[in-house]
Amino acid sequence: AVLSILSAFSRHYKIREEKMELWPLLLCIALCVVHISSKPMEKKDRVHHDAPLSDREHDDDDNFDYDHDAFLGQDEAKTFDQLTPEESKERLGIIVDKMDEDHNGFVTVEELKKWIKHAQKRWIYEDVDRQWQSHDLNGDSYVSWEEYKNATYGYILDESDPEDGFNYRQMMARDERRFKMSDKDNDLRANKEEFTAFLHPEEYDYMKDIVVLETMEDIDKNADGFIDLEEYIGDMYSQNGDPTEPEWVRTEREQFTEFRDKNKDGRMDKEETKDWILPSDYDHAEAEAKHLLYESDADKDGQLTKQEIVDKYDLFVGSQATDFGEALVRHDEF
Repeated sequence: AVLSILSAFSRHYKIREEKMELWPLLLCIALCVVHISSKPMEKKDRVHHDAPLSDREHDDDDNFDYDHDAFLGQDEAKTFDQLTPEESKERLGIIVDKMDEDHNGFVTVEELKKWIKHAQKRWIYEDVDRQWQSHDLNGDSYVSWEEYKNATYGYILDESDPEDGFNYRQMMARDERRFKMSDKDNDLRANKEEFTAFLHPEEYDYMKDIVVLETMEDIDKNADGFIDLEEYIGDMYSQNGDPTEPEWVRTEREQFTEFRDKNKDGRMDKEETKDWILPSDYDHAEAEAKHLLYESDADKDGQLTKQEIVDKYDLFVGSQATDFGEALVRHDEF
């Protein structure tokens, strides 16, 4: 556990001249982990769920707060304050132009859904922006594998493997495999979207296989290509000599036997693991997009014009102000 946290921490930093300043901090983190690991582990959740679009109740008869959160993202919606209806309509019109990606004058359910998903995942794009700056070393608007490798592993690979046996080259090989999977055009350099898929593979359908593979490699201690019950529980919980198990551990054993292991062979294969960690959740963004279209589609042609959206501005953004400028800039990058 200590090694995994140290490696995860160090991989996003250049450990070059600052090595002497960084390692005391890493040592402090290691000591904290040792202290924490002396107690039974909290339950580790490897399941990827989409966060709710809003914490508010969806009741349009009362207010449109849920729709505002869904359309702009909760953090952006919180900044709404004193825009007049005229200003709100003007700014909403600008957003409509951004949503209409094919510039045909209409916004479809798919375009609405894509906008909503982007608004909800803004923290991901902010993380990518931060890492992009430190990895696009030659400023050509791409991050090549060589740039990423040198920025992340350059100093470490100049030294021999540490005495504890941890293999940074093995971690680099795993990163390279994921990088190549995210690289759709196989040119060994990532544009912004491919780099996002590399850093956050769980957000992209074409990266789901690598998420499953990496998860299985983490949990499959005997390297037989499957996850058995003890490996499944061992990934979530460490007894540390305590003979009694918490109730949730017993529940997880039942979950494995009754639901995770679908073919009842005592272990999870790739497809069973995928069903576990990447469940087919209800698509809240799609449901909200259909709701917004239904409520705004005056001529019932299944798509929205800018005028139809602006006419229902109070459903989308209301008469309150937000930092639309920041949202628009980030969506341009997206």
